[in-house]
Amino acid sequence: MRILILGAGKMGSFFVDLLSFEHETAVFDIDPKRLRFMYNTLRFTSLDEVEDFRPELVINAVTLKYTLDVFRSVIPHLPPDCILSDIASVKTGLQEFYAQCGMRYVSTHPMFGPTFANLGALTGENAIVITEGDYMGRIFFRDLYSRLGLHISEYTFDEHDETVAYSLSIPFVSTFVFSAVMKHQDAPGTTFKRHLKIARGVLGEDDCLLREILFNPRTGQQVAKIRDELKLLLEIIDQKDEEALNGYLCRIRQNIRS
Repeated sequence: MRILILGAGKMGSFFVDLLSFEHETAVFDIDPKRLRFMYNTLRFTSLDEVEDFRPELVINAVTLKYTLDVFRSVIPHLPPDCILSDIASVKTGLQEFYAQCGMRYVSTHPMFGPTFANLGALTGENAIVITEGDYMGRIFFRDLYSRLGLHISEYTFDEHDETVAYSLSIPFVSTFVFSAVMKHQDAPGTTFKRHLKIARGVLGEDDCLLREILFNPRTGQQVAKIRDELKLLLEIIDQKDEEALNGYLCRIRQNIRS
């Protein structure tokens, strides 16, 4: 299959490495410096080259801020039967775009990133395949993710964004709060060091990714839950209410039991 990857960033590079030995691949980026270390793939910096390549599948790996603009710029240069695909962490606006673009599409979300995941050993990580879209496109990505050992879930666009708002925004915001109040420790404890390692990883992510997660329309209600829980916990602490604390600890231990 002829596969075009849009964007030569971390995830774009990952998909080139993953696909280039079994498919004819090309990667497009407007910055030629980002293409310098791409291996075993065609490297494009102009849309005319895309047109000559005639891809059968396009994987849009640019940040969400530019996803729709890049799709709009490349579509006039694609064959009419080409399948569009995105790997965006937030699907806001994509469902409406696909509905009106007139092309086949598939939408997925590999729920791992270069910061924490070992891209060479992804067994046990997760991926989401959106149930709407082209059947053959979904089969392609299900097979691809299965061969990586990923656990695959299927959600609608709405279900995906609801899930991401919960699973990403809560740990991200909790990490932000930890980072905002922390100070240097000469002799940090084990728990502190573990939180610090997570914080450095999260804050090492691209700002565009962090913005995508925080500006998910459903993130606000999740952050409000954190605010409410902090208010409750602060009341218990101020009152030194042992009975209330015991009940609180019992409740949250139930939450984390598998």
